[in-house]
Amino acid sequence: MGRPVYMAAAVQVAAPPEQVFALITDWPRHQEWMFLTTAVQTGPDTIEAYTGVRPFGFLDTMTITQWRPPAWVRVEHTGRIVRGRGAIRVLPRAGGSRVVWAEELRPPFGPLGRALWPIVRLVGIVFARRSLRKLAVLAERERR
Repeated sequence: MGRPVYMAAAVQVAAPPEQVFALITDWPRHQEWMFLTTAVQTGPDTIEAYTGVRPFGFLDTMTITQWRPPAWVRVEHTGRIVRGRGAIRVLPRAGGSRVVWAEELRPPFGPLGRALWPIVRLVGIVFARRSLRKLAVLAERERR
């Protein structure tokens, strides 16, 4: 395996951290905000997310490695395509929260994967930002 590569995105949300964290970790609701992704919790600390439109897409299996509501959740990606670590942090801010989504991944497909990483990273960041903006709108609409 090659060395990990990094990507991250963030968004401000006009909702309290507890509410935002609860929405982020309500796995079946990922389809409401995460781009082309459905997710289910398959065990006490395991998640399966499918990204794409079947049959074109990939399964991302994850193990929750740290759970600190309402501050963060960390996962280990264990799938065939997506491998590495990910984290979503929810930080309190005046008027709401700041959500930071970071991934440290090992590109698949050896040298080809590393060569394509700059493009994959850019696309990933665009989709992550889009998803986080949708998360913010959803959380703000549901603000308690």
